[in-house]
Amino acid sequence: MVDVLGHLGMALLWLAPVWYFVDHRRTAALVVGGGFWFGMLPDVDLLLSNWFAGIHHHGVLHTVLAATAFAVVLGPLVGLVFRRIGERTDATWFSARARERPTVIGAITVFVTGVAHVFADMLSAPDVSTRIEPLWPVVKGPVVMMDLLWYQSWWATWGLFVLGVTVNAAAWYLTDGPEASAAAGTAAE
Repeated sequence: MVDVLGHLGMALLWLAPVWYFVDHRRTAALVVGGGFWFGMLPDVDLLLSNWFAGIHHHGVLHTVLAATAFAVVLGPLVGLVFRRIGERTDATWFSARARERPTVIGAITVFVTGVAHVFADMLSAPDVSTRIEPLWPVVKGPVVMMDLLWYQSWWATWGLFVLGVTVNAAAWYLTDGPEASAAAGTAAE
């Protein structure tokens, strides 16, 4: 598995499409900047394993099912926090369209980052760690054995993080967003 920065970088990579699907650049920045932290959520099993005997690292919390449960439980709260931040800071940080469905945006954000974490672990965990069973309970056992990265690889960890930041920075500059397009259309008239 990659280290913390690698998981955050993978979450940034998986959140990068938000720049093209959200109607407002600042809303996308809020979702990416506030959401990528949830890329570490499946590793809560490290803490819970100290209290509960049946929980172990790379177990049930490293599945698509757990990512879905996190999205259903935490996603609406995350979306409401995003909307509240947008309201308190400046109305332009959370677009009017996003304010209509903040719980959906939050749920998608938590789900995508949770699955990104599981995928990052699938790239490196099989060599010395517990194998990941991402589709449990539907499919028992590992789905695909990738083992592409060395366990706790420095270059992979930093590479994923730098790549995630770079892709999102490029998306920030390359997407004008509909608000810029609308302003350009109004100026042309």
